[in-house]
Amino acid sequence: AATLHTWTHSAPSFLAAFLASLVEFVEALTIVLAVGIVRGWRPALVGTAAGTVILAAMIVLLGPLLGQIRIEILQLVVGFLLLLFGMRWLRKAILRAAGIIPLHDEIAAFSSEVIQLRSAGPMAAIMLDPIAVGTTFKAVVLEGTEVVFIVLAVGAAGNTLIPGSVGAAAAGVLVIALGIVLHRPLSRVPENAIKFAVGILISGFGIFWVGEGLGFEWPGR
Repeated sequence: AATLHTWTHSAPSFLAAFLASLVEFVEALTIVLAVGIVRGWRPALVGTAAGTVILAAMIVLLGPLLGQIRIEILQLVVGFLLLLFGMRWLRKAILRAAGIIPLHDEIAAFSSEVIQLRSAGPMAAIMLDPIAVGTTFKAVVLEGTEVVFIVLAVGAAGNTLIPGSVGAAAAGVLVIALGIVLHRPLSRVPENAIKFAVGILISGFGIFWVGEGLGFEWPGR
């Protein structure tokens, strides 16, 4: 019974972090692949590694700090932020499904990135091309910041920082492995469907934590 309770408590945080991370890491992979092919793999991987270290440091440093905030205030603030965040994902997913805005195309994004990198000028004569390092670093940090927010918010409010971190790490390992094996953008990942699911999950977390922060009594608790 204790194991079942632990799993049911941790699984939503793991799933939300995994799915959110999957979408963001796929987008980051597209840029890393473009940089590696056009500007060289060594600087591309250096920028990727540096960005990953920054994201990991954000989780390690900010996670314990959030634990110092009074739990009711943390739940209320995090709940509102998660609700706004989740609704933004839902809005985009619905608009894309309705055809009002175009679906995200990783192949088109890859081609556009390649064109920009080729027009950026010749590669530097030094060992590490600063354009390649900077591009991959920026991509990993920007795409990963949303993941860090979800991991920290869900983990801090629900005391599930470890499951959320594991979910994000699992998505990262999966995307990296597929990128190494396929060596091309993951265009077949149903990104809009995943964003729709993540939007529902994150919005649900937001509603729940707002209620917790306001002292609501949830059925079944």
